[in-house]
This record gives sequence, structure tokens and C-alpha cells, in this order.
Amino acid sequence: MNIETGDNCTHFFKVLVAALALFISVFAMGAEGAALPEAAARIQSAYRQIRDASGSFEQKSYLKDLGKTETYGGDFMIKLPSRMRYIYKTGSQDQVIIMKDTVIIYQKKENQVLKGKFDAGTYGTAPVAFLSGLGDIERDFRVTEKKGELILKPKDPMSGITFIEVEPSNGAFPVKSFRIHDRYANTVQITLKDVRLNRGMKDSAFEFTPPAGTSVFDYTH
Repeated sequence: MNIETGDNCTHFFKVLVAALALFISVFAMGAEGAALPEAAARIQSAYRQIRDASGSFEQKSYLKDLGKTETYGGDFMIKLPSRMRYIYKTGSQDQVIIMKDTVIIYQKKENQVLKGKFDAGTYGTAPVAFLSGLGDIERDFRVTEKKGELILKPKDPMSGITFIEVEPSNGAFPVKSFRIHDRYANTVQITLKDVRLNRGMKDSAFEFTPPAGTSVFDYTH
């Protein structure tokens, strides 16, 4: 069973896709030898120096069916090649954690944890490849540049994503923001702030122990 199929998971599956896009739009740029636009080449050059990153983010999710925009904020941590943690602090108190081939979604309000496999069958080939550090942006995306922004269009279906817009940054961290567009005309924009690089992040920063009394739904089997 895929964790996104549950009735309670619809919103946070979209959040997870947004989180994946951070890997896709930033860390995928490390592919060697890709014939990329100038902005992508700058990101690729900066990427080679990054081992881990942490900071804060603002997320604006436009849900077409509801006709409204929801705003969230919080902190993120990333460690190459395959660990990520999103900690929501405004608009939600939930967390999304990826550790290699496992994804954990902690829904504090519902007092539950959803645990599933992070694999190609669930989330598409490209995101899994990038999380494994094996992605090739030229292989998996059609990349163009428009007014200084990158437009990434998946060559194969990718969790409903139709394209990603990436706004480069002139700072040490090479991406300022990105917008994910899906086939249902929903959009998620994430803006990164106060990014810190290469602080020697430990693997233990991505471990998660549910609070006592939390219901755990394990779909990894």
C-alpha cells in the first residue's frame, strides 16, 4: 500500500512532492557534463561544494479545487545524498522526513505517523534517482531558461508534476525559490531563507521517535 492513497494523506502528499522538488531543482544540478543553460551551470558549480544545508522556508500552496492559497513556514535540513527533513512551524506542526528509502510523515494534529517506502513505484523514477545521488538532469528533464529562471519539464511522469520553475540565487546557496506545477493546476511555491551550508550535519538529525501515544501506520511491508 502506498502511503499517499489514504484519505488523510492527500494534503501532505502534496507537501512531500514539494519537498522532493527541493532535491530535484537544487541537488540534481550536480550531473557532470550536462549541456545546461547558464543559470543551471551556475547552480551546478555551486552544488559541487555542498554537503549539507539547513535554513527556513515559506511555502504557499494554491489548491485549485478549493480556490485558495494556504501559507506555511518552518525549517528544513538536507544532507547529501539521501536525507531530508521539513519541520513545519506555522500553518502546521507536522514533519516530513526522508531517510534513504523510507519516508515518514508525522501529523501532530491527528496524533499519527505515516511510514512508507520511498521508491520508484511510489514516487517516480527521477526523484528516487536524485535522492540516491545518481540523477542526470539532462536525462530526466527538458531544461530551458526564461528571464533568468530555469524551467524543468520531466521527460517521464513524475508524481503528477508538469514542470518546475527555479529562481537562482547569487548567494552561497544557489537557489532562492522554486514553484511546482502539477497536472491538476495546483502550484506550490517554496522560498528559502537564511540558508547555512556544510555545518557537518549528523545522520542523527534525521531520526524520528514518535511521541508516546502516537498511532503509527507502517506501509513499508
